[in-house]
Amino acid sequence: MTQIVHLSDLHVSGAHFLADVAESVVQSINEISPDIVVVTGDLTQNGSHPEFKDAKEFIDRIDCRDKVIVPGNHDSRNVGYLFFEDFFGARSSCLYSSGVAVVGVDSSQPDIDDGHIGRDMYEWIAKNFETGSFRVFALHHHLIPVPMTGREEQIPVDSGDVLELLNHCDVDLVLCGHRHVPWVWRLDDMLVLNAGTACSNKIKARTTQCYNLIEIDDGDLRIYRVLPAGERELITLFDE
Repeated sequence: MTQIVHLSDLHVSGAHFLADVAESVVQSINEISPDIVVVTGDLTQNGSHPEFKDAKEFIDRIDCRDKVIVPGNHDSRNVGYLFFEDFFGARSSCLYSSGVAVVGVDSSQPDIDDGHIGRDMYEWIAKNFETGSFRVFALHHHLIPVPMTGREEQIPVDSGDVLELLNHCDVDLVLCGHRHVPWVWRLDDMLVLNAGTACSNKIKARTTQCYNLIEIDDGDLRIYRVLPAGERELITLFDE
């Protein structure tokens, strides 16, 4: 069995980051001991160096060797994408582990909240999905509208083309954040999984801080919504 933890929207800052909740998140993830951790952006609130430093310290405390981290729109504010590269490396990256291919792409633009992947990335994405029996695509912005988030905005301007590309690449699972409301859509044979905010006070509707746990087990796919202290709820189960 392969376990993937998916968290998003930390919003490290003096105004929004909840240190006590973050501590619980780290402890509960380390108890799971996942094979892969995916963080889908908005690590910071303002893209500043101190915020990135604190975000790096937080993520480093998660005991997992294989991590895929992409920036969000808040991370690209104030030229923060350069700090992202300093602390976390390339803004788009890929990982192969135990038959799972994770391709993470930067969907942010400097000082613009709207998402955009861009045609120049499509060939790179397709090439990196040429291997892997289970294929995961990770980005910050939501590719499909999320309920209970108010007026729809900031969806990637090329989301239709990206969805077609991912379908062509036989992607199994899309991981995204941005809207702070956990949700899952099924589109043909592909699941699109949105994460809530892991440890900030920027929650919406009747949601609370949470992250996702994905278990891939011999053809079965289980998705849990996990609260900071570790309580989990099975929200999706698919078997082949």
